[in-house]
Order: sequence, then C-alpha cells, then structure tokens
Amino acid sequence: MARADLFRAFAGRINTPQNIKRMLNQRAKNLSPSPTMAMDGKAKKLLSQGVDVVNLSVGEPDQDTPDTAKSGALQAIAANFTKYTASAGIAELREAIAQKLSRENHVEYAADEIVVSNGAKQSLFNTFMVLLDPGDEVVIQAPYWVSYPEMVKIAGGTPVIVATDARSGFELEPEALEGAVTAKTKALVLSNPSNPTGIVYGREKLLALAEIAARHDLTIVSDEIYERLTYDGAEAVSMAALGPDVRERTVTVNGFSKAFAMTGWRLGYTASNRQLAKAMSELQGHSTSGPSSVTQKAGLAALLGSQESVASMREQFDERRRYAISRVSSIPGLELEVEPKGAFYVFPKVGALFGKSIAGRTISGSEDLSMALLEEARVAVVPGSAFGSPDHIRISYAASMKHLREGFDRIERALAPLAQPA
Repeated sequence: MARADLFRAFAGRINTPQNIKRMLNQRAKNLSPSPTMAMDGKAKKLLSQGVDVVNLSVGEPDQDTPDTAKSGALQAIAANFTKYTASAGIAELREAIAQKLSRENHVEYAADEIVVSNGAKQSLFNTFMVLLDPGDEVVIQAPYWVSYPEMVKIAGGTPVIVATDARSGFELEPEALEGAVTAKTKALVLSNPSNPTGIVYGREKLLALAEIAARHDLTIVSDEIYERLTYDGAEAVSMAALGPDVRERTVTVNGFSKAFAMTGWRLGYTASNRQLAKAMSELQGHSTSGPSSVTQKAGLAALLGSQESVASMREQFDERRRYAISRVSSIPGLELEVEPKGAFYVFPKVGALFGKSIAGRTISGSEDLSMALLEEARVAVVPGSAFGSPDHIRISYAASMKHLREGFDRIERALAPLAQPA
C-alpha cells in the first residue's frame, strides 16, 4: 500500500469520536465547562451577529483600567521590559503587594511569601495543585463560585459541598463545617465577599470557622478578590489577619481584575506561608512561568498610584447595587432573600417560576429560565445551578446603568405574563 493510502487509512480510523475520546484521560473527561463563561460566550456571539443582547452574566467591571496602570505598561514597553521574569513575579511587585497587605489587611508577609500569577484563577489552581493528594477532601459552601469544585477535582481532591441558605444569610455555620469534616478533609474554601451571593462575613463568624480549621489542622483558602467592593458599612476582614496561627494555615488569594478593572490583563497573587509559596512558585515555573512582564509593571503602577478610580468604581457599583435590589424586589417571581453587601451581583430566588412557561418554553429550572431570558428577552444571566443553588439566578450589576435599566426592563416584560392569573 502506498504511503499516502496508508496514512489515509489510519487517519480514517483515528479520526472518529470514539477514538478521539479515548485520547482524553479521566481528568479531562470529568471536567465541566464554566457556566459563567459559557453564558458570556453565547451573549457575545449573539452580539457579534448584530443581536441586541444585554449581558448581565459575567463578572467584569465595565469601567476602564486606571490610567496609572496603562502608563506603567507603556513605560515598561518603552523600556523594553519584555523578557522573562522570575516565576513568582518581579521583586518590586511582590514587595508592593506585601506592603498593601500590611497597610490595608493588617497582616504581615515577606515578599518571598507572595506568588504572582496569571490571574487569581491561576492562583487558586496553583494552591489546590500543591495542597491536595488524591482523595483529599475540600469543604466548599454552596452557593459557590463555579470553578472551585472543578479545580479541586483536577488536583485529585474531592469537593465536599455544604449547602447554605437564606436562614443563615448564606453563611457557612460553624456547626455545618464541623459536621462536614472527616479524617480526609484537607482544606476549607471561603469566598469573602462572596460570588455569587454578595454576602460579607463578619469577624466573629470568621473566627469561629478559623477555630474549627485549627482544631482539625485544615488549610484555609480565602478568596478575597472582591475585598474592596463592599457597601453599607460592611468590612471585608482578611482571614489571615485573625491571628498568627490562622495566618500560617491560610492562603490568601487576590488579584487586580475586579478592583482595578484589569480582567484581560490577567494578574493575581497568593500570600501564604513560605513553604506553600515556594511550592507554588516551583509549580508555576513548570507551567506558565511568571505573568506577563508588562502586566506586572501595570499592576505595580496601579498599586502605587492614586486609588481614586477604585473609590469611584465602588461608588458606582453601590448605586447600581441599590438599583438592582429595587428592581429585583419589584418583579414578581424574583425574590431577593439576602441583600448583597459586597461584590457586584444579586442572587434572586426564582423557584416560584418553575412549572410556568415563557413563549411556550416550560421553565423546569434555573437553566431553562436563563436560556429563555437569553433567547426571548435577549438578556444574559447565569443559572444558579452553576453555583450549586438551582433555585436561583445570578445577575451582575457590573454593567452600565443604561444597560442595567434596559436589562431589568426586558426581564420584567418577559416575566409579566407569568404573574397573571391562569
């Protein structure tokens, strides 16, 4: 058989869905796509086709990156600062982050306890990869950010989901944590302020959870990416600031995407004990290496420069938050059980709509409702099932007031027929 014919024969056998699936390992087969990114992708695809969609799905500030960060990046380019950096990030940025943590979060770290990564998402990924052995359990409260369970599974761990609801203000209760801990439990993950509920944990509740973590020798992974976006006097207390023992067992995860509107720049970091930081730096050295040199200079300039843009953004989000609360509260079928005090989401309960129909589509769950709102009302939201809470939807108010008003108007019109007597 000629070589070309032989190649075609083998290609015909290899290029089948069954054979391609066989190429994937079990880890890849077990992965689920990010529902938030999937919904955002659907909305953006429709927008690219000229469809008028109001996108309230993704957690991305609509404000511009501060001029200080842009200038830092441009100066880096002009100075040809475009080569590899240390895997854990440039020394100046790590030192600036340590100073920020001391000044704002009241916890002390050395620069070599900071690891800078390609976004807070990679920081979380690095954390789980160096923490978990196969079979290790990680306690995650629901509602949760969509990627926590998937990252734990990728690292070989087992996510243990503990449900919370409006009765506890969507906070993880100490007795619930105690009941979830087994001999295999390695870590606890907390999002504070929370995505998707917007709750902000108080100091006393954090202390109670930290005491249980200490008693069972758990590592605490504290995701604090929304720390600077709090409202109504709420304070985002940093878990590691609660005491020396808590600091040693806590991995603080943060980044520049939310507070500095730098989502596309991809810059996040961890602060942890020196042993964990060294392991994460070495892991990153074998995967992505350090973040973009230019992005690091942009982040450094953002930290060292004026913080007026952050304060202005927070004020705008607070205005939108209050507007979103008022609109959700006025639309039949949406129930806001707990008002958000942080981040930029409302998380209304929508179970009262299940069993009803929109434009002939029966709503059997939050996924059906989200798809109906996208296809019929041209508004993108995220189903609560993505966050382990199938009776809710997440609506982002990180959009302009113009888009927010239009989005809620469309939702209200779409749901109005469902409120009419049968």
